[in-house]
Amino acid sequence: VQLQASGGGLVQAGGSLRLSCTASGRTFSNNYAMGWFRQAPGKEREFVAAFRWSLNRGYVADSVKGRFTISRDNAKNTVFLQMNSLKAEDTAVYYCVARERWTVDYSNVRSYENWGQGTLVTVSS
Repeated sequence: VQLQASGGGLVQAGGSLRLSCTASGRTFSNNYAMGWFRQAPGKEREFVAAFRWSLNRGYVADSVKGRFTISRDNAKNTVFLQMNSLKAEDTAVYYCVARERWTVDYSNVRSYENWGQGTLVTVSS
């Protein structure tokens, strides 16, 4: 599976960005998951959001709840991360992830075997 992420960039605090990630190459079952992790300089990679394809349902980390939303375009095998009210602490490289079957351990970095190349989001204060 190839994951192509885009949409990162530089934005002022309080602004918005939308990240996109398209999966290609291998056909997943209907029960797959796609999502996002991020890694800030000097910090460990952390869960941001995940989307459960079969239930059309998204999950976000508490740290971004109310500001970030994950959604999908089913026809294009694409997942989006809408990021609003961005803060300086949201600055990180954002990685798109995917796995073939949904797991209750969706926020664990070890749960995903497919990773995109990362896209940098920089929020200036």
